[in-house]
Amino acid sequence: MSRYEELYIDGQWTSSTGTDRISVHNPADESQIAQISEGTVEDVDRAVAAARAAFGGWSRTSRSERADLIERLQKLLAERVEDIGTTIATDVGTPLRIASRIQASLPVTDLEVNAALLREDHPEEHVGNTLVVREAAGVVAAIAPWNYPLHQVTCKLAPALAAGCTVVVKPSEVAPLSVHKLFEAIDEAGFPRGVVNLVTGYGPVVGEALAMHPDVDVVSFTGSVRAGSRVAELAARSIKRVTLELGGKSANVVLDDADLETAIKVGVANAFLNGGQTCTAWTRLLVPQSRHDEALELAVKFAQGFVPGDPLDPKTKLGPLVSASQLGRVRDFIEIGVKEGATLATGGADAPTGMDKGHFIAPTVFGGVDPDSTIAQEEIFGPVLSVIPFRDDADALAIANNSKYGLHGAVWSADQDRALEFARGVRTGQIDVNGGAYNPRAPFGGFKQSGIGREMGRPGIDEFTEIKSIQL
Repeated sequence: MSRYEELYIDGQWTSSTGTDRISVHNPADESQIAQISEGTVEDVDRAVAAARAAFGGWSRTSRSERADLIERLQKLLAERVEDIGTTIATDVGTPLRIASRIQASLPVTDLEVNAALLREDHPEEHVGNTLVVREAAGVVAAIAPWNYPLHQVTCKLAPALAAGCTVVVKPSEVAPLSVHKLFEAIDEAGFPRGVVNLVTGYGPVVGEALAMHPDVDVVSFTGSVRAGSRVAELAARSIKRVTLELGGKSANVVLDDADLETAIKVGVANAFLNGGQTCTAWTRLLVPQSRHDEALELAVKFAQGFVPGDPLDPKTKLGPLVSASQLGRVRDFIEIGVKEGATLATGGADAPTGMDKGHFIAPTVFGGVDPDSTIAQEEIFGPVLSVIPFRDDADALAIANNSKYGLHGAVWSADQDRALEFARGVRTGQIDVNGGAYNPRAPFGGFKQSGIGREMGRPGIDEFTEIKSIQL
């Protein structure tokens, strides 16, 4: 049995109580590359019991002690960046240069930021005769998706540990291999037994058992709206806290005085990052009606630079989709877009020429998209961009907010104040003005059906704490 087939419970690698295995495949050639354990409810009980037993001691450690261990884990993970990048390129299909620069490196930053926050002075608050303190919430279930399989674990794990919580991690069964490498580093870092645990398996078994477990105090989930709704429903039965990071349908708004070419070049790269399998992808490109054709031409030009190819080739910018089911979903949406009357400007539902194996699809751009149409409303999770014309700023804002989601977005203008005013009007958890850079110390999360709560920064740690008022 390989290490991939083991669980990590109570400070040691161990076998599942079940004997079934889940196959992990390479989406570029559809070959089986590993097997993991199909965890059981009994495995969840063991992991939660270990986390509960460890909670008292871990929650009483000092901020400095927790920072020391998180920094040690950060260093050990940093030593594995190249290996992790290759692993994610192999089981997710992320192009290697993106897998190394973002997928493998951002988790290191997650740990670094949370250790640094612990090092900062954080005085307790006095309100009149009351001392207001934050205490660790308890045992955390961290349930992660496949698209950013390691970052979506560490952006939960790092703040939970910083807050003084113990954790049970359930990675996606689709792309779990990088999380096993994280746990090799966790084992080497020397965390106390039971502080961090790993149970692999399917969502309806392992994920639901964690969400319902009476000894789990917080569930942190990233995934689809449907699955997030189910997690919240199950967690409500025992009145536990839930944080949800769900879908997105972000608008990239190019106002009439903006540098159109720069905005579209950056926007296309954002929309097609990780094969479009990114919850923050700017998949709606909003452009002035008078410049729609010019914008569409530019979008097609930049999209055609994303040639599908082997994710392990350093030159590849667009890898395969993660699975056959994901490929089928994206193809269905493209066909719906055509049926509903949008102009298919490049790409399409057919397999790219010469690619008879793997879950590949061509970068696809639609023009003249109705803002109420299916492809403008639903999260496709593939390299599909919708170009939507608007009449004026008010119309652009209405279209940007015409979504059940509110996770991310962008606005471009030659006038920074105008862009900032527009950004304030968009109902979304974060928005970039003129290409503003990602800030890992800032809170991340969404409005509306994009989720509840925040990850990253000090608010990310606060999600794993309870507030206590002590009257003096």
